[in-house]
Amino acid sequence: MPSPTLMTSLPFRPRPLALAAGVVGAVSFGLAYRFALQYREKVGLPHRSPVEGNPADFGLAFESVEIPSGDARLAGWFVPAEGSDGPDRPARPRPAVAIVHGWESNRGRSVAHARYLHAAGFHCLVIDVRGHGDNPPEEMPLNVPEFGADAAAAARWLAARPDVSAVGLLGHSLGGAGVIVAGASEPAVRAVVALSSPADLVRITRKTFEMAERHIPRPVATPLAYLTAAVLVVQRGHSIDDASACVAAARYCGPLLLLHGEDDQGVPLAHLALIADAARGARTDPGSAPVETVIVPGYGHRWLYEDAGVRRRTASFFAKELGGPVAPKKAGGLAAACVVERPENPIYGFGAASAAVAAEAEAREKARLEARARATIEASEEAGRPPLD
Repeated sequence: MPSPTLMTSLPFRPRPLALAAGVVGAVSFGLAYRFALQYREKVGLPHRSPVEGNPADFGLAFESVEIPSGDARLAGWFVPAEGSDGPDRPARPRPAVAIVHGWESNRGRSVAHARYLHAAGFHCLVIDVRGHGDNPPEEMPLNVPEFGADAAAAARWLAARPDVSAVGLLGHSLGGAGVIVAGASEPAVRAVVALSSPADLVRITRKTFEMAERHIPRPVATPLAYLTAAVLVVQRGHSIDDASACVAAARYCGPLLLLHGEDDQGVPLAHLALIADAARGARTDPGSAPVETVIVPGYGHRWLYEDAGVRRRTASFFAKELGGPVAPKKAGGLAAACVVERPENPIYGFGAASAAVAAEAEAREKARLEARARATIEASEEAGRPPLD
Protein backbone atom coordinates (compact mmCIF):
# COMPACT_ATOMS: atom_id res chain seq x y z
CA MET A 1 0.00 0.00 0.00
CA PRO A 2 1.23 3.51 -0.55
CA SER A 3 2.78 5.41 2.30
CA PRO A 4 0.93 8.38 3.77
CA THR A 5 2.06 11.94 3.21
CA LEU A 6 5.28 12.65 5.01
CA MET A 7 5.09 14.76 8.12
CA THR A 8 7.18 17.90 7.80
CA SER A 9 10.60 17.29 9.33
CA LEU A 10 11.46 19.13 12.47
CA PRO A 11 13.29 22.27 11.32
CA PHE A 12 16.35 21.96 13.52
CA ARG A 13 18.27 19.61 15.76
CA PRO A 14 19.67 21.99 18.35
CA ARG A 15 22.69 21.54 20.53
CA PRO A 16 22.02 21.89 24.26
CA LEU A 17 22.73 25.65 24.38
CA ALA A 18 20.58 26.36 21.35
CA LEU A 19 17.86 24.21 22.84
CA ALA A 20 18.02 26.10 26.10
CA ALA A 21 17.85 29.41 24.27
CA GLY A 22 14.78 28.27 22.35
CA VAL A 23 12.98 27.28 25.54
CA VAL A 24 13.98 30.46 27.34
CA GLY A 25 12.31 32.42 24.55
CA ALA A 26 8.92 31.41 25.93
CA VAL A 27 9.43 30.19 29.48
CA SER A 28 12.38 30.15 31.85
CA PHE A 29 14.84 27.33 31.39
CA GLY A 30 14.55 26.50 35.07
CA LEU A 31 10.80 25.90 34.78
CA ALA A 32 11.25 23.86 31.60
CA TYR A 33 13.95 21.71 33.18
CA ARG A 34 11.81 21.12 36.26
CA PHE A 35 8.95 20.09 33.96
CA ALA A 36 11.27 17.63 32.18
CA LEU A 37 12.37 16.10 35.49
CA GLN A 38 8.78 15.71 36.62
CA TYR A 39 7.90 14.14 33.26
CA ARG A 40 10.76 11.65 33.63
CA GLU A 41 9.63 10.81 37.14
CA LYS A 42 6.07 10.19 35.97
CA VAL A 43 6.59 8.30 32.70
CA GLY A 44 10.19 7.08 32.79
CA LEU A 45 9.38 3.78 34.49
CA PRO A 46 6.55 1.47 33.39
CA HIS A 47 3.66 0.36 35.55
CA ARG A 48 4.25 -3.38 35.50
CA SER A 49 1.24 -5.52 34.61
CA PRO A 50 1.08 -9.18 35.63
CA VAL A 51 1.70 -11.86 33.03
CA GLU A 52 -1.55 -13.74 32.55
CA GLY A 53 -1.60 -17.27 31.17
CA ASN A 54 1.03 -18.87 28.96
CA PRO A 55 1.32 -20.51 25.51
CA ALA A 56 -0.14 -23.78 26.81
CA ASP A 57 -3.50 -22.00 27.09
CA PHE A 58 -3.54 -22.12 23.27
CA GLY A 59 -2.23 -25.64 22.92
CA LEU A 60 1.40 -24.62 22.36
CA ALA A 61 4.33 -26.45 23.92
CA PHE A 62 6.86 -24.06 25.43
CA GLU A 63 9.95 -23.75 27.59
CA SER A 64 10.41 -21.03 30.22
CA VAL A 65 13.78 -19.39 29.62
CA GLU A 66 15.96 -16.53 30.82
CA ILE A 67 17.69 -14.30 28.26
CA PRO A 68 20.87 -12.49 29.37
CA SER A 69 20.86 -8.82 28.36
CA GLY A 70 23.67 -6.78 29.86
CA ASP A 71 23.25 -6.94 33.62
CA ALA A 72 19.63 -8.11 33.29
CA ARG A 73 18.11 -11.53 32.81
CA LEU A 74 14.83 -11.39 30.90
CA ALA A 75 11.91 -13.75 31.47
CA GLY A 76 10.81 -15.45 28.28
CA TRP A 77 9.02 -18.35 26.64
CA PHE A 78 10.52 -20.35 23.79
CA VAL A 79 7.82 -21.95 21.62
CA PRO A 80 9.47 -24.56 19.35
CA ALA A 81 8.22 -25.22 15.85
CA GLU A 82 6.46 -28.53 15.25
CA GLY A 83 7.34 -31.25 12.79
CA SER A 84 10.34 -33.34 11.74
CA ASP A 85 11.95 -34.58 8.58
CA GLY A 86 10.65 -38.13 9.00
CA PRO A 87 10.87 -41.21 11.25
CA ASP A 88 14.08 -41.43 13.28
CA ARG A 89 15.32 -38.14 11.84
CA PRO A 90 15.65 -35.00 13.96
CA ALA A 91 13.85 -31.85 12.92
CA ARG A 92 15.99 -29.67 10.70
CA PRO A 93 16.87 -26.16 11.92
CA ARG A 94 14.05 -23.68 11.41
CA PRO A 95 13.87 -19.88 11.30
CA ALA A 96 12.92 -18.22 14.58
CA VAL A 97 11.22 -14.94 15.43
CA ALA A 98 11.74 -13.03 18.68
CA ILE A 99 8.67 -10.99 19.65
CA VAL A 100 8.98 -7.76 21.65
CA HIS A 101 6.00 -6.12 23.35
CA GLY A 102 5.35 -2.40 23.81
CA TRP A 103 5.34 -0.02 26.77
CA GLU A 104 3.73 -1.40 29.96
CA SER A 105 2.83 -4.65 28.21
CA ASN A 106 4.43 -8.08 28.71
CA ARG A 107 5.15 -11.39 27.02
CA GLY A 108 1.67 -12.69 27.82
CA ARG A 109 0.27 -10.06 25.45
CA SER A 110 2.78 -11.15 22.77
CA VAL A 111 1.57 -14.74 22.56
CA ALA A 112 -0.95 -13.61 19.95
CA HIS A 113 1.89 -13.06 17.46
CA ALA A 114 3.54 -16.34 18.47
CA ARG A 115 0.33 -18.24 17.74
CA TYR A 116 0.06 -17.38 14.05
CA LEU A 117 3.81 -17.44 13.42
CA HIS A 118 4.03 -20.85 15.07
CA ALA A 119 1.16 -22.00 12.86
CA ALA A 120 3.30 -20.93 9.88
CA GLY A 121 6.17 -23.14 11.10
CA PHE A 122 8.47 -20.75 12.95
CA HIS A 123 10.17 -21.14 16.31
CA CYS A 124 9.03 -18.22 18.48
CA LEU A 125 10.55 -16.48 21.47
CA VAL A 126 8.48 -14.01 23.51
CA ILE A 127 10.25 -11.94 26.16
CA ASP A 128 9.53 -9.46 28.90
CA VAL A 129 11.58 -6.32 28.31
CA ARG A 130 13.45 -5.23 31.43
CA GLY A 131 11.23 -3.52 33.98
CA HIS A 132 8.15 -5.26 32.52
CA GLY A 133 6.17 -8.41 33.23
CA ASP A 134 7.93 -10.88 35.48
CA ASN A 135 11.25 -9.01 35.42
CA PRO A 136 12.23 -7.00 38.50
CA PRO A 137 11.52 -3.26 38.49
CA GLU A 138 14.20 -0.90 37.20
CA GLU A 139 15.64 2.06 39.08
CA MET A 140 16.48 4.22 36.05
CA PRO A 141 14.17 5.32 33.23
CA LEU A 142 13.55 3.02 30.26
CA ASN A 143 13.03 3.91 26.64
CA VAL A 144 13.71 2.76 23.09
CA PRO A 145 17.45 2.04 23.67
CA GLU A 146 16.60 -0.51 26.37
CA PHE A 147 13.92 -2.12 24.19
CA GLY A 148 16.56 -2.30 21.45
CA ALA A 149 19.20 -3.83 23.70
CA ASP A 150 16.81 -6.51 24.95
CA ALA A 151 15.61 -7.29 21.40
CA ALA A 152 19.23 -7.68 20.30
CA ALA A 153 19.89 -9.99 23.26
CA ALA A 154 16.91 -12.14 22.25
CA ALA A 155 18.27 -12.35 18.68
CA ARG A 156 21.70 -13.46 19.92
CA TRP A 157 20.15 -16.08 22.18
CA LEU A 158 18.17 -17.54 19.29
CA ALA A 159 21.11 -17.44 16.89
CA ALA A 160 23.17 -19.54 19.33
CA ARG A 161 20.65 -22.40 19.26
CA PRO A 162 21.49 -25.33 16.95
CA ASP A 163 17.82 -25.73 15.99
CA VAL A 164 17.59 -22.15 14.65
CA SER A 165 18.61 -21.43 11.05
CA ALA A 166 17.92 -17.68 10.89
CA VAL A 167 16.53 -14.98 13.20
CA GLY A 168 13.88 -12.32 12.67
CA LEU A 169 12.48 -9.71 15.06
CA LEU A 170 8.91 -8.49 15.49
CA GLY A 171 7.98 -5.62 17.79
CA HIS A 172 4.99 -3.46 18.60
CA SER A 173 5.01 0.27 19.49
CA LEU A 174 8.14 1.00 21.56
CA GLY A 175 9.03 -2.63 20.89
CA GLY A 176 8.71 -1.85 17.17
CA ALA A 177 11.19 1.00 17.49
CA GLY A 178 13.35 -1.30 19.61
CA VAL A 179 13.56 -4.07 17.00
CA ILE A 180 14.62 -1.53 14.36
CA VAL A 181 17.35 -0.31 16.72
CA ALA A 182 18.36 -3.92 17.33
CA GLY A 183 18.46 -4.64 13.61
CA ALA A 184 20.85 -1.74 13.12
CA SER A 185 23.28 -3.04 15.76
CA GLU A 186 22.99 -6.84 15.88
CA PRO A 187 24.35 -8.88 12.92
CA ALA A 188 22.28 -11.92 13.88
CA VAL A 189 19.07 -10.13 12.84
CA ARG A 190 18.06 -11.12 9.30
CA ALA A 191 14.64 -9.42 9.02
CA VAL A 192 12.56 -6.94 11.02
CA VAL A 193 8.79 -6.40 11.31
CA ALA A 194 7.69 -3.31 13.26
CA LEU A 195 4.06 -2.51 14.07
CA SER A 196 2.74 0.89 15.20
CA SER A 197 6.24 2.21 15.81
CA PRO A 198 7.04 5.79 16.88
CA ALA A 199 9.48 7.51 14.54
CA ASP A 200 11.46 9.35 17.22
CA LEU A 201 11.36 10.31 20.86
CA VAL A 202 10.76 14.03 20.35
CA ARG A 203 7.60 13.56 18.29
CA ILE A 204 6.19 10.93 20.61
CA THR A 205 6.97 13.10 23.63
CA ARG A 206 4.97 15.92 22.05
CA LYS A 207 2.16 13.45 21.44
CA THR A 208 2.12 12.40 25.09
CA PHE A 209 1.76 16.07 26.07
CA GLU A 210 -1.48 16.08 24.06
CA MET A 211 -2.67 12.72 25.39
CA ALA A 212 -2.14 13.93 28.95
CA GLU A 213 -4.22 16.98 27.98
CA ARG A 214 -1.40 19.43 28.65
CA HIS A 215 -2.24 22.45 26.53
CA ILE A 216 1.25 23.73 25.69
CA PRO A 217 1.50 26.53 23.11
CA ARG A 218 2.93 25.35 19.79
CA PRO A 219 6.05 27.63 19.85
CA VAL A 220 6.97 26.13 23.21
CA ALA A 221 5.99 22.50 22.63
CA THR A 222 8.76 21.43 20.23
CA PRO A 223 11.78 22.81 22.15
CA LEU A 224 10.22 21.61 25.39
CA ALA A 225 9.79 18.14 23.86
CA TYR A 226 13.49 18.16 22.87
CA LEU A 227 14.54 19.04 26.39
CA THR A 228 12.14 16.55 27.96
CA ALA A 229 13.26 13.74 25.63
CA ALA A 230 16.92 14.46 26.35
CA VAL A 231 16.35 14.41 30.10
CA LEU A 232 14.42 11.14 29.73
CA VAL A 233 17.34 9.24 28.17
CA VAL A 234 20.47 10.98 29.46
CA GLN A 235 20.49 9.19 32.82
CA ARG A 236 21.49 5.96 31.06
CA GLY A 237 24.01 7.75 28.85
CA HIS A 238 21.87 7.82 25.70
CA SER A 239 21.20 10.59 23.21
CA ILE A 240 17.95 11.45 21.44
CA ASP A 241 19.33 9.80 18.29
CA ASP A 242 19.83 6.55 20.23
CA ALA A 243 16.06 6.49 20.79
CA SER A 244 15.13 7.25 17.17
CA ALA A 245 13.63 4.58 14.92
CA CYS A 246 14.33 6.87 11.96
CA VAL A 247 18.04 7.07 12.74
CA ALA A 248 18.20 3.31 13.28
CA ALA A 249 16.23 2.59 10.09
CA ALA A 250 18.78 4.56 8.10
CA ARG A 251 21.52 2.33 9.53
CA TYR A 252 19.73 -1.00 9.25
CA CYS A 253 20.42 -2.64 5.89
CA GLY A 254 18.19 -5.72 6.10
CA PRO A 255 14.59 -6.39 5.01
CA LEU A 256 12.10 -4.19 6.85
CA LEU A 257 8.29 -4.47 7.02
CA LEU A 258 6.39 -1.61 8.68
CA LEU A 259 2.69 -1.96 9.54
CA HIS A 260 0.48 0.76 11.02
CA GLY A 261 -3.20 1.19 11.84
CA GLU A 262 -4.88 3.86 9.76
CA ASP A 263 -6.68 5.27 12.81
CA ASP A 264 -3.80 5.10 15.30
CA GLN A 265 -4.42 7.76 17.95
CA GLY A 266 -1.34 6.94 20.04
CA VAL A 267 1.33 6.98 17.34
CA PRO A 268 -0.07 8.91 14.35
CA LEU A 269 0.08 7.28 10.93
CA ALA A 270 2.63 9.82 9.68
CA HIS A 271 5.30 8.05 11.78
CA LEU A 272 5.12 5.10 9.37
CA ALA A 273 6.20 7.22 6.42
CA LEU A 274 8.94 8.96 8.40
CA ILE A 275 10.58 5.63 9.27
CA ALA A 276 10.13 4.22 5.77
CA ASP A 277 11.54 7.37 4.18
CA ALA A 278 14.59 7.27 6.44
CA ALA A 279 15.23 3.62 5.56
CA ARG A 280 14.72 4.05 1.81
CA GLY A 281 16.78 7.21 1.68
CA ALA A 282 19.81 5.33 2.96
CA ARG A 283 19.45 2.45 0.46
CA THR A 284 20.85 3.82 -2.77
CA ASP A 285 21.96 0.46 -4.21
CA PRO A 286 19.30 -1.02 -6.58
CA GLY A 287 19.96 -4.40 -4.98
CA SER A 288 19.22 -3.18 -1.45
CA ALA A 289 16.92 -5.16 0.83
CA PRO A 290 13.25 -4.18 0.61
CA VAL A 291 11.43 -1.67 2.79
CA GLU A 292 7.71 -2.49 2.75
CA THR A 293 4.83 -0.56 4.32
CA VAL A 294 1.27 -1.65 5.07
CA ILE A 295 -1.51 0.66 6.27
CA VAL A 296 -4.27 -1.34 8.00
CA PRO A 297 -7.74 0.21 7.52
CA GLY A 298 -10.08 0.23 10.49
CA TYR A 299 -7.42 -0.30 13.15
CA GLY A 300 -5.85 1.93 15.77
CA HIS A 301 -2.66 1.47 17.76
CA ARG A 302 -3.23 -2.15 18.78
CA TRP A 303 -4.69 -5.49 17.74
CA LEU A 304 -3.35 -5.40 14.18
CA TYR A 305 -2.84 -9.16 14.44
CA GLU A 306 -6.64 -9.59 14.36
CA ASP A 307 -6.51 -8.70 10.67
CA ALA A 308 -5.94 -11.81 8.53
CA GLY A 309 -4.07 -9.71 5.97
CA VAL A 310 -1.58 -8.59 8.62
CA ARG A 311 -0.97 -12.17 9.71
CA ARG A 312 -0.58 -13.28 6.10
CA ARG A 313 1.80 -10.45 5.17
CA THR A 314 3.94 -10.88 8.29
CA ALA A 315 4.38 -14.64 7.97
CA SER A 316 5.05 -14.54 4.22
CA PHE A 317 7.60 -11.74 4.73
CA PHE A 318 9.52 -13.76 7.33
CA ALA A 319 9.31 -16.95 5.24
CA LYS A 320 10.77 -15.12 2.26
CA GLU A 321 13.52 -13.27 4.10
CA LEU A 322 14.51 -16.03 6.55
CA GLY A 323 14.45 -18.86 4.01
CA GLY A 324 11.44 -20.89 5.12
CA PRO A 325 10.35 -22.96 6.89
CA VAL A 326 7.81 -23.22 4.05
CA ALA A 327 7.18 -21.21 0.90
CA PRO A 328 6.06 -17.62 1.59
CA LYS A 329 2.59 -18.13 0.11
CA LYS A 330 1.98 -21.23 2.22
CA ALA A 331 3.31 -19.54 5.36
CA GLY A 332 0.98 -16.61 4.77
CA GLY A 333 -2.00 -18.87 4.30
CA LEU A 334 -1.29 -20.83 7.48
CA ALA A 335 -0.91 -17.64 9.51
CA ALA A 336 -4.07 -16.06 8.07
CA ALA A 337 -6.07 -19.18 8.95
CA CYS A 338 -4.99 -18.97 12.59
CA VAL A 339 -7.66 -16.72 14.13
CA VAL A 340 -6.28 -14.51 16.92
CA GLU A 341 -8.32 -12.11 19.03
CA ARG A 342 -7.43 -9.30 21.43
CA PRO A 343 -7.35 -9.89 25.21
CA GLU A 344 -10.36 -9.25 27.41
CA ASN A 345 -8.78 -6.21 29.10
CA PRO A 346 -7.78 -4.05 26.12
CA ILE A 347 -6.82 -0.71 27.72
CA TYR A 348 -3.25 -0.70 29.04
CA GLY A 349 0.21 0.70 28.38
CA PHE A 350 0.99 3.47 25.91
CA GLY A 351 -2.13 5.22 24.77
CA ALA A 352 -3.84 4.80 28.12
CA ALA A 353 -2.39 8.09 29.41
CA SER A 354 -5.64 9.73 28.51
CA ALA A 355 -8.59 7.46 29.19
CA ALA A 356 -10.83 9.70 27.11
CA VAL A 357 -8.56 9.46 24.07
CA ALA A 358 -8.18 5.69 24.45
CA ALA A 359 -11.90 5.10 24.89
CA GLU A 360 -12.72 7.30 21.91
CA ALA A 361 -10.22 5.44 19.72
CA GLU A 362 -11.58 2.04 20.80
CA ALA A 363 -15.17 3.11 20.09
CA ARG A 364 -14.25 4.52 16.68
CA GLU A 365 -12.30 1.39 15.78
CA LYS A 366 -15.20 -0.87 16.81
CA ALA A 367 -17.70 1.19 14.81
CA ARG A 368 -15.53 1.06 11.69
CA LEU A 369 -15.08 -2.70 11.92
CA GLU A 370 -18.82 -3.22 12.39
CA ALA A 371 -19.58 -0.98 9.42
CA ARG A 372 -17.12 -2.88 7.26
CA ALA A 373 -18.66 -6.21 8.32
CA ARG A 374 -22.16 -4.96 7.48
CA ALA A 375 -20.99 -3.74 4.07
CA THR A 376 -19.41 -7.13 3.33
CA ILE A 377 -22.59 -8.99 4.27
CA GLU A 378 -24.79 -6.67 2.22
CA ALA A 379 -22.52 -6.96 -0.82
CA SER A 380 -22.48 -10.74 -0.51
CA GLU A 381 -26.27 -10.96 -0.22
CA GLU A 382 -26.71 -8.77 -3.31
CA ALA A 383 -24.34 -11.03 -5.25
CA GLY A 384 -26.19 -14.14 -4.06
CA ARG A 385 -23.18 -15.71 -2.31
CA PRO A 386 -22.35 -16.32 1.37
CA PRO A 387 -20.15 -13.68 3.05
CA LEU A 388 -16.46 -14.33 3.44
CA ASP A 389 -15.09 -15.27 6.87
